[in-house]
Amino acid sequence: SRAVALITDASKACILALNPSASKAALFSGSSITKLIGCSVMSNSMASDASKLQGSASLDTDCLISAGGVSLSNVVTTVCASPITQALPAADPFADLPAPPATNPCQNDNQSTLQPGTYCKGLTLSGNVTLSPGVYVIQGGDFKASSNANISGEGVIIYLAGTSGVRMNGTATVKLSAPTSGTYSGVLFYGDRANLAGSNTFNGTADSLLTGAVYFPTQSVDYLGNFSGKDGCTQVVASTVQWSGNTSIKHDCTSLGMREIPATQSVRLVE
Repeated sequence: SRAVALITDASKACILALNPSASKAALFSGSSITKLIGCSVMSNSMASDASKLQGSASLDTDCLISAGGVSLSNVVTTVCASPITQALPAADPFADLPAPPATNPCQNDNQSTLQPGTYCKGLTLSGNVTLSPGVYVIQGGDFKASSNANISGEGVIIYLAGTSGVRMNGTATVKLSAPTSGTYSGVLFYGDRANLAGSNTFNGTADSLLTGAVYFPTQSVDYLGNFSGKDGCTQVVASTVQWSGNTSIKHDCTSLGMREIPATQSVRLVE
């Protein structure tokens, strides 16, 4: 008889750290309370502490999965019997996503309702600002949400070109949602793959909503805010992820145009 391996997706991920070797690639820290409903945390790192809980952080998830090991200061509440280590790495779910091209002329950022296009000196938002639907290319500076800013927009994708990053102040209220169809369906933020050392900070008031995927395949994401997306629909896929906000995230967001993200693959002999 012959052995036939059936490869299936073991779980869906809401948080995926792509870095293959980083220590603490998926880190939950501080006194954060994180609930992932119907989805898992996946780290592709081979490090012994690829997924780490430190401080008094609390994590409730379908499963904590790591290509390497896990390091836990507290008990993780999981649907699976225990954290899964030495797992097969997960594929980059957005590897096929093209980078949007910069367009001319540069857009004017000194107005309360912004139009899609290229912002050539970064984009600093303060006061009340609405982003009209479409593709925003940020270059030559960061995307910044200033203190006490009130920022809203539906159907937007924000691409950080070159070394541009995201800086959100903890007192800003940011309510943004990704497109629900088209090339960038379900993707809210997208970081340039060529930026290998960038860091991005997502923060804001508890009233904030980031609906869609936060995708920085070669950069770090620090998620500090006590909020997620509409109906809990936020995904974070980055080189490394540090989480210290109090957040509930849900898995079933396909109605909002978001992709399902396989956490890892399991191999089972069927013959």
